[in-house]
Amino acid sequence: MESSKKTRLNLPAGMETNLRLEPVPAINFTPPPKITSPSKTTYSDRFIPCRSSSRLQNFNLVDKPSPKKEGSNEAYLRLLRAEMFGTESCTGSPCSPVSPSKIFRYKTEHPSPASPLAGLGSGQDLGSNGLGEVSTPTKAPRKIPKTPHKVLDAPSLQDDFYLNLVDWSSQNLLAVGLGTSVYLWSASTSKVTKLCDLGSRDGVCAVQWTREGSYLAIGTGRGEVQIWDSTKCKKVRNFSGHQTRAGVLAWSSCILSSGSRDKNILQHDIRVPADFISQFAGHRSEVCGLKWSHDDRELASGGNDNQLLVWNQRSTQQPILRLTEHTAAVKAIAWSPHQHGLLASGGGTADRCIRFWNTANGKILNSTDTGSQVCNLAWCKNANELVSTHGYSQNQIMVWKYPSMAKLATLTGHSYRVLYLATSPDGQTIVTGAGDETLRFWNIFPTAKTSTPVRDTGIFSMGRTHIR
Repeated sequence: MESSKKTRLNLPAGMETNLRLEPVPAINFTPPPKITSPSKTTYSDRFIPCRSSSRLQNFNLVDKPSPKKEGSNEAYLRLLRAEMFGTESCTGSPCSPVSPSKIFRYKTEHPSPASPLAGLGSGQDLGSNGLGEVSTPTKAPRKIPKTPHKVLDAPSLQDDFYLNLVDWSSQNLLAVGLGTSVYLWSASTSKVTKLCDLGSRDGVCAVQWTREGSYLAIGTGRGEVQIWDSTKCKKVRNFSGHQTRAGVLAWSSCILSSGSRDKNILQHDIRVPADFISQFAGHRSEVCGLKWSHDDRELASGGNDNQLLVWNQRSTQQPILRLTEHTAAVKAIAWSPHQHGLLASGGGTADRCIRFWNTANGKILNSTDTGSQVCNLAWCKNANELVSTHGYSQNQIMVWKYPSMAKLATLTGHSYRVLYLATSPDGQTIVTGAGDETLRFWNIFPTAKTSTPVRDTGIFSMGRTHIR
């Protein structure tokens, strides 16, 4: 029969009798018992970390449920939410889709009261080290007004680089040489007084107050030096000795120094009847700058020979320092009130530089090119700053921070060279004069740090008035 046929292997002859196939008994596999974990924590896929410990509320990803949409598969959404964010995110209320506008929108976390930073506002700076140290705010730079707060007309104010026609006394009186006359203007009352008139054959070349502010020295075009009592409007002394105009003056207690176009510097002692007690001869051209140090030990002189010389009371024959780095006339000279032996000087049109010197050893400390002719220099007594006035070609006033020489302000307004400069008794205001026949008052320096009494400088109103 066909059904009785056995399946045969295609084997070579002779091997069929040696090979016997036996059926293999069936093997029953019993599955291992299921081991239940004692923890109910749901583990997510290895590429998606467990989010049960994440602060997703900071990003507004967990929010109030939105209204259900009709036909939505609530069971599917709950399952998807559980798989993505863990089982804890869906307890208590049905899950809802997240609005796209709230994805990664940062939400400020308010610290709990137990936190050491709980007392700080969310916008408070904790400093760069992150240890709760509040950083110190950067101090805003001082604002310097760009316009003068008062302007005085000064007719006949000469446009002459070598003259010194403006000075401000410690008693708040401004002396100005206009043509052949000297006028006094009170900064407290705005009262104008005519002190003297030298006549048609002479002219005013320099004015300089004593440190007490009661007496005014006047240098004339004929080479005389006069001393006037400002309270009585009376001349008390007259010194001769110069051959031509005396264009610069400087007081040292009872000693008055005068520089002239005759190249000489004379020392006048108001306590003796002689016209002068000593003569300094070191310049080869007109003397146009003259300043005593604050301790009255050294006298600095500048000339049209481009030299800056330093003298003392014992060096009547030769200066103790001869500084020749300037390449133009040296009129601008100022001793620092903050550092002993620090001297500043400025050169004319061909030089344009402000240089700082250590008079103890004669070495130059710094040099700054201002870009314009330097006409005057003055230090601020309330801060380590100084002001310079300029001529060709910008006619500007510049305020500097020392020693960095950072420019704090540039002031303009004069249409001619700013040849004259004086500082108020409180050290905050300067007055500048120019050949445009105006005097301009600028509030440029800070107030004194110490609570010292300051004399009233009066209220300066806007506008222009006449000084005579």
